[in-house]
Amino acid sequence: MGNCCSDVGGGMAAVSGATSSAATGNQNDAVDMYLRSHGIHGLFSQIELSFSATSLRDRDVFSKSDPMVVVYIKERDGAINEVFRTEVVLNSLTPTWIAKYTITYHFEVVQNLLFKVFDVDTQYHNVEVKMLKLEEQQSLGEAYCTLSELVTKPNRSLTLDLIRREESVSSTHSQHCGKLTVHAEECFSSKSTADIILRCIDLESKDLFSKSDPFLVISKLVESGTSIPVCKTEVLKNDHNPTWKPVFLNIQQVGSKDSPLVIECFNFNSNGKHDLIGKVQKSLADLEKLHLGREGENLYLPTLVGHNYENKAIYEVGEVLQFYDADKRYPAWGFGARPIDGPVSHCFNLNGSSNYCEVQGIQGIMMAYTSALFNVSLAGPTLFGHVINRASFVACDSLSTGAKKYFALLIITDGVITDLQETKDALVKASDLPLSILIVGVGGADFKEMEILDAVKGERLESTTGCIASRDIVQFVPFRDLQSGEISMVGALLAELPTQFLTYMRRRDIKPST
Repeated sequence: MGNCCSDVGGGMAAVSGATSSAATGNQNDAVDMYLRSHGIHGLFSQIELSFSATSLRDRDVFSKSDPMVVVYIKERDGAINEVFRTEVVLNSLTPTWIAKYTITYHFEVVQNLLFKVFDVDTQYHNVEVKMLKLEEQQSLGEAYCTLSELVTKPNRSLTLDLIRREESVSSTHSQHCGKLTVHAEECFSSKSTADIILRCIDLESKDLFSKSDPFLVISKLVESGTSIPVCKTEVLKNDHNPTWKPVFLNIQQVGSKDSPLVIECFNFNSNGKHDLIGKVQKSLADLEKLHLGREGENLYLPTLVGHNYENKAIYEVGEVLQFYDADKRYPAWGFGARPIDGPVSHCFNLNGSSNYCEVQGIQGIMMAYTSALFNVSLAGPTLFGHVINRASFVACDSLSTGAKKYFALLIITDGVITDLQETKDALVKASDLPLSILIVGVGGADFKEMEILDAVKGERLESTTGCIASRDIVQFVPFRDLQSGEISMVGALLAELPTQFLTYMRRRDIKPST
């Protein structure tokens, strides 16, 4: 996570997620009341926009870019007016901005939004963002959408390609300069506020020759499992027992007193690579109970399976396959984990929802995975059958509707499979479906049985009832075999996917659309 800069030197000031609003204009109360009485909400809705980006261009020589988002509204007469600026995030090509922009959504009006991302030059880091002259900053790209396009997305998120026009007058080419994700949430007015004083005791030292320089980031979790930051405290230098200035949160910012909040404690680094000291997930109601009981809560530092190898696998495979997916929405499941106060589950929605399993984009997968670590503890046994059957159901459902889709299931595991025959049965059934299964083994477990599933010796899998798989649909790659760097993980994992795809399509005489 990058750091926000302000008039405090070194980008160490607190940042609030309090929203900046556009003029609401005249509202048709009679029509709005009629629609609401019929269960239709939001003819005139206050919409809060949050921003994050990935793969930004690095325009600085000795450090990473220091990006800021500027929002414009294109009026009906073609005029483009600036309406909002985020804070500046120091040294980050994957920033998540805290400042929010609130706009009134008019159902009957096409509202055109233009977003421009700038790299703020180092000499202006102590200048308030509203005073910055944009012509003195470097452009990192721009993107465009309509507000209705954003709010009608199922998860209210839209990932846009940032485009940078060639500076040459004679050139009409444009460059792709990363992606900007805009998330929208409907605001519900509330006059209730929470005044919170947060402190920590005996923080771990992350610096070699001094104490840590801690600060807090408070984020809310939305329905899709995405984490949206709402505020950041100031940085306290050389302090293992910090007490930060009061944090003021409006209930509107967090949703409700019972909405889950993620509180993360970081050690500040001037290069933007802040160390995570620990985190905790609590609602405002939970924090109030802790205060009344004069209790605290231990910070939790999640230990990712396989020392972060699975993050590399998700990201690299997703980067390749995302271009073949139109809506960039992915079902994401977890297995082999025990929810808080619950039994071990062998297939659960990674985003925490009980109703739907999809997340938006690769970033959505990563955020859902990180969020899930707060709510589950890893546990055996390692069973594949449940997840494979769940993916088979998705593929079968798509096939029954006549859709010409092909699915790839990525499984990342650090355990030895304990339901080998059940998994074989599931794979034999799945071999007739438009589905391939990619498995990455991380850690030092004995993965010999995985090779059986992969049919590396050319032997087709056989089910309990004697049915033979119609084709090979599994590719297994142990991560430890690739650490020499001679073969790329994503190349090895996807090596058989084109052949598996073509085999399925040819057997069903499915030809490309013309």
